[in-house]
Amino acid sequence: MAGGACAARWGSDMAGSQRAGDALIRLRGLTRSYAAGEQQVTVLHGIDLDIRAGEMVAIVGTSGSGKSTLMNLIGCLDRPSTGSYHYAGQDVSAMDERARARLRRAHFGFIFQRYQLLADLDATGNVEVPAVYAGRAPSARRARAAELLARLGLAERAHHRPGELSGGQQQRVSVARALMNGGEVILADEPTGALDSRSGAELMALLHELNGQGHTIIIVTHDPEVAAQAGRIVEIRDGRILSDSGAPGGDAGDPGKRDRDQAPRPAAPAAEIAAATGPAAAPAPVPRDEGAFAGIGRWREAAAMAARALNAHRLRSFLTMLGIIIGIASVVSVVALGQGSQERVLENIASIGTNTITIRAGSGFGDRRSSAIRTLTAADAEALSREAFSASVSPEISSSQTAARGSVSTSVSMRGVGPAYFDVGAYRVTGGTTFGTAAVTRREQVAVLDASSVETFFPDGSDPVGQTVKIGKVPLRIIGTVEATGASFGPDTPRIFTPWTTAALRVTGASTLSSIAVRVADDTAMSDAEAQIDALILARHGTRDFFLQNSDTIRETITSTAATLTWLVSAIAVISLFVGGIGVMNIMLVSVTERTKEIGVRVAVGARRADIVAQFLTEAVMVCLLGGALGIALAFGIGQLVEGLQSDIRMSYSAMATGVAFLSSTLIGITFGYLPARRAARLDPVVALTRE
Repeated sequence: MAGGACAARWGSDMAGSQRAGDALIRLRGLTRSYAAGEQQVTVLHGIDLDIRAGEMVAIVGTSGSGKSTLMNLIGCLDRPSTGSYHYAGQDVSAMDERARARLRRAHFGFIFQRYQLLADLDATGNVEVPAVYAGRAPSARRARAAELLARLGLAERAHHRPGELSGGQQQRVSVARALMNGGEVILADEPTGALDSRSGAELMALLHELNGQGHTIIIVTHDPEVAAQAGRIVEIRDGRILSDSGAPGGDAGDPGKRDRDQAPRPAAPAAEIAAATGPAAAPAPVPRDEGAFAGIGRWREAAAMAARALNAHRLRSFLTMLGIIIGIASVVSVVALGQGSQERVLENIASIGTNTITIRAGSGFGDRRSSAIRTLTAADAEALSREAFSASVSPEISSSQTAARGSVSTSVSMRGVGPAYFDVGAYRVTGGTTFGTAAVTRREQVAVLDASSVETFFPDGSDPVGQTVKIGKVPLRIIGTVEATGASFGPDTPRIFTPWTTAALRVTGASTLSSIAVRVADDTAMSDAEAQIDALILARHGTRDFFLQNSDTIRETITSTAATLTWLVSAIAVISLFVGGIGVMNIMLVSVTERTKEIGVRVAVGARRADIVAQFLTEAVMVCLLGGALGIALAFGIGQLVEGLQSDIRMSYSAMATGVAFLSSTLIGITFGYLPARRAARLDPVVALTRE
């Protein structure tokens, strides 16, 4: 069994050791008051009490007498309102929260009436908890836990959880936990209250044995039979010490005796056990913060505890991270869809070539007046064709018409074009031939169909060449078929090409052109050609009633529009991330409420507020990190599914977007996890331990 030597081994160096014969615990004028509405309720009144090392003291009293409050003050779970408390010569009243946590961790062990074991841990894990906060290496604390459980007859139950142990076994696990860091002073709060008579007798025999080995035992009880087994009985009533069997005269309630040393009365059978095992060792000094549990060590242990907690409540953890999963998947998928669509469009634009410039009427895309501007003429096209920078020029008359063949009638996009159009527009001949200059000059009633028109008017797969199609009442003989090798913008409407002179004379009656396409010669810079075209048309028209368009301007327009839409939809997805973060915070706040007692136990065995913050904050971050990883995996899965079902859709995943999304999940965990973690750390351990 662990003794005083063990306490010294698990302690660290700090000034303040106890001189021989001095009281280990010295209370003077101790009071504790609580606010109850607008009133102050005083639970303890001027308590004077000395407890020496190696004593076995029973503090007795009825419910509400203040005995549990006194135990909480001695165990540093609570602070006195007034008075002084010295432990081994050190002023506990002046210690901050961290120093009191160190004192609890190094010198006190708690045995609770309801055991207060952590349900998610097995017996070994529960015993290890105080050593975790003491910064001990996993192998060392595991070996010590196994040793303590074996000495308490629980070696075969070391890997059983509390629900699989009897009441007596659970209480022995709590005793082992109290001894983990040495347990110089063991505080037992109604230790036999939840046990049957046999288990209660075994526990008391164990406490006597520990007392005989040098441990100071303080029992809080209302059971006179339990109290009678202690070497000293302190009776409390209404917050005052009514009697003290170990004080001179047997009455420590006299204020005139406050400054007298209280000599303990020898106990039986603990005194006999102590005589047989040797004198109790002097208490180890209160240690400094253990370096092993500062910095990285603390977060490593917090991560391990958080992982166990999340694994123990897998469904709740999954529901908590569901909002994060959906949010991250939405962000990554939207960005991938936007980028993939943009890449596909830019590839199509590139396939047209970068040496094509189109002149259109109006001031630019979106100009509602453009349809009313009729200033582009065949003469403009002729003038452009004579320039050195022009490789080819094609006038164009565009019109939506109704075309028919047999019983099939549909709306088509009729394009009246020049012979060079198919070269300028990057079309490939798939059947027959296209028309030449002679057909334009003679205004021949001929037509060239694109792939969509062929599919519409010849669904049986027959050869269109030589057949006839009507546009309005004008019959056109089909001389060839083509398919686009580059970009095709707008809806997939069937297109029928005819000489622009035929379209103007026989179909639309227009005297002006819709646009003029110019393919720039390879030896001319696009910027130079664009400047010359602009100057030429401006000089011919005398006003800027036109605008120039090339693949670069198309690219810029589409890129800008796609980026705007991507940002817009991403903003919506970010909102879902924010909502997911709020969900994490809500669930973590509920978790804090559900685990209030666990928090109290962890504080009692030596956890600092920073340790509680680290644990709950790590849980939130782990939820968000795991949710982020699952969200990214879901986004990739969606991409594979979409591309498998629809080949026209491309999902292009960006490493930066994926990394930012993953980083966002981390920031969400930190941002929305801090409040629940802070709330958990601020819980009053006394209230936490008593909450059901």
